[in-house]
Amino acid sequence: MSLPRPRPDGAAVVTGASSGIGAEIARELARRGHQVVLVARSEDKLAALAIEIGGAAHVLAADLSDRGMRAELTGRIVDLGLVPEILVNNAGLSTLGPVHRSDPEAEVNLVEVDVAAVVDLCSRFLPGMVERGRGAVLNVASTAAFQPLPGQAAYGGAKAFVLSYTHSLAGELRGTGVTVTALCPGPVATGFEEAAGFQGNDAEDALPAVLWLPAAEVAKAAVDGLDRGRIVVIPGVANRVAATLARLAPRRLLVPLVARSHPGLRDRS
Repeated sequence: MSLPRPRPDGAAVVTGASSGIGAEIARELARRGHQVVLVARSEDKLAALAIEIGGAAHVLAADLSDRGMRAELTGRIVDLGLVPEILVNNAGLSTLGPVHRSDPEAEVNLVEVDVAAVVDLCSRFLPGMVERGRGAVLNVASTAAFQPLPGQAAYGGAKAFVLSYTHSLAGELRGTGVTVTALCPGPVATGFEEAAGFQGNDAEDALPAVLWLPAAEVAKAAVDGLDRGRIVVIPGVANRVAATLARLAPRRLLVPLVARSHPGLRDRS
């Protein structure tokens, strides 16, 4: 098994834990006996989840787009008397629409949360894991990592980075007792779409129903894959097939097709 055994002072740190996949991963890890440190901006939502989970949950409100708050996170966990043995980099967001009509601040904020925070927290948590000879990291990417995504260019690029970065970490960490896994889910109904700017049923209509999975199912697949030491986890047979086709499809055919069907580019010049 690749997941460290639950210990009285050990903990799993889950970012973006206030809702969706992050909240479900926290629940799944707690069910398996791990203490969980819940990290997100919304302290109220984290507190409600912590009450549900019980005494094994700890709340640390933080905005992961803020480099200072990221730098303080390891110290705050130590102050709780806990050793971070599992890191789940789940916090993420998306923008929507063509880059030439984008808000530069929103685009850079996406890079801070989806890319910089992953690199920052891995750089801060991995040294201790390697020194102890045990640990596991789960970086949440997306099936968008396997293809260009016009209409969500920054998001697709960010997730491609996370996938490549995770593969590289896996090579570096071989033999250390520490494993790293990239979770690449397809579409999941979590409220993420509304936050990104999708209108009504745009997101659901753009992708086949067979690709959509419940957040709890994705979380279980993620933790199972982490426990088995898998480098990449793609929940759902249909999503694994779609990811394979996206990797193999010629870009000159795939990119125009995605651009024509993406809601973020609909009715826009």
